[in-house]
Amino acid sequence: MNKGMDKDARTAAVLIAVTLLIALVPLLALKGAQFEGSDGAGSEMVEEVTGGEHEPWFEPVLETLIGGELPSEMETLLFCVQTGIGVGVIAYCFGYLVARKRYSAEGATEAGAQPHERQRPEESLA
Repeated sequence: MNKGMDKDARTAAVLIAVTLLIALVPLLALKGAQFEGSDGAGSEMVEEVTGGEHEPWFEPVLETLIGGELPSEMETLLFCVQTGIGVGVIAYCFGYLVARKRYSAEGATEAGAQPHERQRPEESLA
């Protein structure tokens, strides 16, 4: 690696390399393997363990409402919307934590104290 790289850049490069290894090693090591979803794997395992056919406990709500299976385009759309909502929640939480840390550090330095020298609210009452 370049000697001019700072610690954060080296960390990012190592994490990218590890991510690529995690993704590519199974593909290269297991030539001809079938990487399928897990939808049918649970039913197959239940049939293998119990010796009988798997019976679902309930019918999916949307499939019941429309009287059949959802089109694959609709399933993809719902999956993407769910993913977008999840990413939004995670991004909000990270942003909140970063802003809280930044503003609490700025408030302490404006008052003349270092962030580690600030009193906690419960300590000031005693």
